[in-house]
Formats: sequence, structure tokens, C-alpha cells
Amino acid sequence: MDFSQIETRGLVLLGCGKMGSAMLAGWLRDGLRADAVWVQDPYPSDWVSAQEVHVNAPLPASPAIVLVAVKPQMMAEALPSLAAMGAGKTLFLSIAAGTPIPAYEGMLGADTPIIRAMPNTPAAIGQGITAIVGNATTDAEDLDLAEGLLRAIGDVVRLEDETQMDAVTGVSGSGPAYVFHMIECLAAAGEAQGLSSDLSMQLAKATVAGAGALAMQAQDDPAQLRINVTSPNGTTQAGLEVLMDETAGLPSLMTATVMAATHRSKELARG
Repeated sequence: MDFSQIETRGLVLLGCGKMGSAMLAGWLRDGLRADAVWVQDPYPSDWVSAQEVHVNAPLPASPAIVLVAVKPQMMAEALPSLAAMGAGKTLFLSIAAGTPIPAYEGMLGADTPIIRAMPNTPAAIGQGITAIVGNATTDAEDLDLAEGLLRAIGDVVRLEDETQMDAVTGVSGSGPAYVFHMIECLAAAGEAQGLSSDLSMQLAKATVAGAGALAMQAQDDPAQLRINVTSPNGTTQAGLEVLMDETAGLPSLMTATVMAATHRSKELARG
């Protein structure tokens, strides 16, 4: 990524917890000069403090970008301090969950370029996926800048409308927790069939990780990959007949799961 604009005007990272630190590490690794970054965080980690970034120092008047990475409950207290940067050339990029673009426009002004992003927790190891959407003030250059920065933590997709963000939250935002629970359940099922706890968990983790990697790298879609490993009247078919049951199996359960998370995202956005 070309960091020249950021290195000329600066980047402000408002909040630098696990996600913010993962992004900062990625940017520094990709060549961003540390002295072009200002971190505002009341409790910076030892790692952040050890970097040559500006920590809780006076901010540049018109940075290229402000990345908002504070918890939603801290938003009303933290963001007004940056209101003077609104309605100008500074792009505001938020990865804070549950805060819609109109809320930022209310604090910063409707003429402020604002992009809302929804990453997920695998971003901590550079394997996340982030959905982004901008307000009417953003342009193609703003979206390109945001996408370039967020690629430090994984893939990026662009949404057509902010209303899609609730469904994204239900699928990829909350999705890692669903997968973690599947690992728990798969390991417990192995124990029930006589495997030791440690062995069953090792098998479950490796199976889910390997299958996910194969799904990402293979040219076949997941449906075909499933077919490829399902021999007629074999063990996989026997298991899938339970898992794919139309009334009690995974399809109906996953639909209900994503629906519940999506509805809750809408409720949180309404306050």
C-alpha cells in the first residue's frame, strides 16, 4: 500500500486494543512510518508504548484518517474530542460495532467523509474479513484508502448499503463464535465415542482449520467439496443425513442463528 498521504498528514488511532493493535502491527510491518501514527488510548498496552508512535500526544490538525476503534459505550465520550476534524478533509473510519453512520454524522457533521467497517476476530492473526460502506460524502479514493488499511488484517468486501451491515454482523461478525462452538461440540461428540478429551479436541480443531483452508483455496465450491468426500452409503453420508435434516439439522439451525444475531444488531443500532 502507498502510505505517502498518511505519512504526510498523519493517522489517528482512537482506541488501540486487540483489533487496533493488530492493524497497527500490520501497517508497521507493511512499511508505514511509526512517527506518522498518533494513538489515543487511556490504557495503552506495553507493546503499543514500545513502538515509536505518538501515544496520547497532541494531534495533527487535519490528519488523513481517524480510525475509531473504541468500544461503543466509550463512543459518546471519546469522539466529541475530535469533532473539530469533522466536515473537512479527514476521513473517519470506524470499526466500532453497533454505531451506525448517522450517529457519527450527528457528532461530526453530515459533510464528514465516514466509512463504517465490520471486521471479525480472526483479524488478530491477519485472517479476518471486513465489510465496509461509506456515507454520501465519501468518494472512491476514500474507500480505496480504507480498504488498503484494512487489508492489513485480512480480506475486505464493499457493501452497497449500510442496511446490509446487520446481516454481515450476523454472518461474519458473530460467525467465528459459531465456529468455535462447533469445535467444542465436535470434540465433545468424539469424547462420547471413546476418545480422550485432548485427542478429540486436537482432531476437532485441526479438522475445522483444515477444512476452512481447503474451502478458501480450492476451485470447487463448498457444496462440491462436501460431495467429493461423501461416498455412497459411507460414514460421511451417515453423519450428513443427521446434520442436513431439514427440520432439526444444521440448515434450519444456522438460519435461525444468523437471523437472531442480525435482529439483535438492528436493536443495538436503534439504541
